Amino acid sequence: MDEYPQLLAGLAEAGGLGEEWRGAFERAPRSAFVPDDIWVEDGAAPTGYHLVNKDADPAEWWAEVNSGRQVVTQLDDGRADGPGIATSSGSMPFLVASMLRHLDVADGNTALDIGTGTGWTSALLCHRLGDRAVTTVEVDPAVAATAGKHLAALGLKPRRIVGDGLLGHPAGGPYDRIHSTAAVQRVPLAWIEQTRPGGIIVTPWGTPYANAGLLRLEVGERGRDSHGRFVGDVSFMWMRAQRPHTVTSPDLPPARRGPSPMDPDLAEENVHAAFAVGLRVPGVRTLHTWQAADPAGTHRFRLSDDSGSWASVRFSDWHEADAVHQGGPRRLWDEVVAARRAWLEDGRPELTRFGLTVTADGDQHVWLDDPGNTVR
Repeated sequence: MDEYPQLLAGLAEAGGLGEEWRGAFERAPRSAFVPDDIWVEDGAAPTGYHLVNKDADPAEWWAEVNSGRQVVTQLDDGRADGPGIATSSGSMPFLVASMLRHLDVADGNTALDIGTGTGWTSALLCHRLGDRAVTTVEVDPAVAATAGKHLAALGLKPRRIVGDGLLGHPAGGPYDRIHSTAAVQRVPLAWIEQTRPGGIIVTPWGTPYANAGLLRLEVGERGRDSHGRFVGDVSFMWMRAQRPHTVTSPDLPPARRGPSPMDPDLAEENVHAAFAVGLRVPGVRTLHTWQAADPAGTHRFRLSDDSGSWASVRFSDWHEADAVHQGGPRRLWDEVVAARRAWLEDGRPELTRFGLTVTADGDQHVWLDDPGNTVR
């Protein structure tokens, strides 16, 4: 019933991985690491998902697991009464293959896997490098326990740590490679310090506005800066300690109303525009809302930061006098408009033209084309 090993072998090739990875993908199919309970998107369900159990509905379970899509394995950090936010998953196979290609491991390397999740990536690394070369960290004890059972069932024994992945695991370092399956807004200095000079860190990286970039960072010599480029567009769940704030709709009246100088659709025109805008509007998160009772303003683009500033832009008739509402110390929509204008002036650069520098003391800044060309 499970034809996934063959599919994964093909994905490994598609992702640019060498022949040395074929056995790892064949011996560690994703299906061996997906728990019996998964959640499938369902617009009719109160939380937006419905539960699928492997024993109760094997056909739907296998269809999802063998689909090549992300498989949601936990909602709301495991709480039963949450709003229905996906907080753990089995990643898309092609993305796993792509991230491992950028990790560029070699025989004899040691690896720190941040965010054990289902345990699948840990298993692939174990098959490629050996159990003793792999350390994996998971913040959620229940998720870690399930992954541990699945790893043990295949005879795999990486060093497993339950703890905050942002802290790494210094006792097992220094590592040649660090691989994270959770997105960060800031690369932890601990990861830099626990990686050998010349080593590679691969992690999803983003802003509250756009969780969009896959960063490949090469660690510098001790006391020197580390530089890397964004090598693709991805969207992963956030590290729990770096999750952005929730977008709220404040009860306060707007301090400013007016027309919009820009169609709000252009604020997220594509992944490249959204990434570039997010760099220039720090701390700003967005949300689309619909108001069925208000036909003139059914669809709105909302923004807020974590210090009380907010904005709301109507998609229909956005040029009208009351289309934009803004409040708080910042004018968030004005900032977004200016940020997109800057992206246009830069020539609409794609995400892969951007890079990141982490200084020896942990400061970080994004640049365009060259580390000396900082995005302000």
